[in-house]
Amino acid sequence: MDPPFDRPTLTCLGESAWLVTWGHSIDRETFARIARFTQTLDADPPRGLVEYVPAFTTVGVYFDPETTGADAFAGDLERRIARSAALFPPPPREVRIPVCYEDPFAIDLAFVAQYHGRTRDDVVARHHRAEYFVHMIGFVPGFPYLGGLDTALATPRHASPRLRVPIGSVGIADHQTGIYPIDIPGGWRIIGRTPLRLFRPEEREPALLRPGDVVRFEPIPASEFHATCEYSA
Repeated sequence: MDPPFDRPTLTCLGESAWLVTWGHSIDRETFARIARFTQTLDADPPRGLVEYVPAFTTVGVYFDPETTGADAFAGDLERRIARSAALFPPPPREVRIPVCYEDPFAIDLAFVAQYHGRTRDDVVARHHRAEYFVHMIGFVPGFPYLGGLDTALATPRHASPRLRVPIGSVGIADHQTGIYPIDIPGGWRIIGRTPLRLFRPEEREPALLRPGDVVRFEPIPASEFHATCEYSA
């Protein structure tokens, strides 16, 4: 059963945007409220809507000030917020992601194991046995922020980011796991790598994962990684 509906707050962001905020808790209940609200925006876009950007606990909603005024647009949002309480978010997809936890892909696995006083095998087992939830996509196109990490593996990120983290790298930062969809600087602790391309700009839906997905990692050997890799590794 869904929790009682809580009304969010609206904050004006200049002359062309409102920020809709559902508290400060990053959890599935907050995600469900955001998903219900964005459903109403898709099904019945308010006059002047340009785009919306969902995050962990907020949705930034942008409008055309030449089409509608800020107060009128806020009223449209309030009506859709109220309407969204009766909706149900779509059922989650389950996506399985193969990951090679072997060297040279697991460049920070030894550190994570030492930091927690565990073996490498225990870290891998705890990481891949968990069920993860995609709270949002951000940072760069296709990068999933995954909740559900075993609390025993929560590890601080690097004090100074690496200048290049390879595409497909699977990392830990505090209480989250993420996957790098492209080569880019980053400070997450890298414990493995997937052969899948998470961002495919040539396709109609370029991101492999989307908010609301449930993710499970499947360990694979290096030989399978190289045989199935979808990019130049």
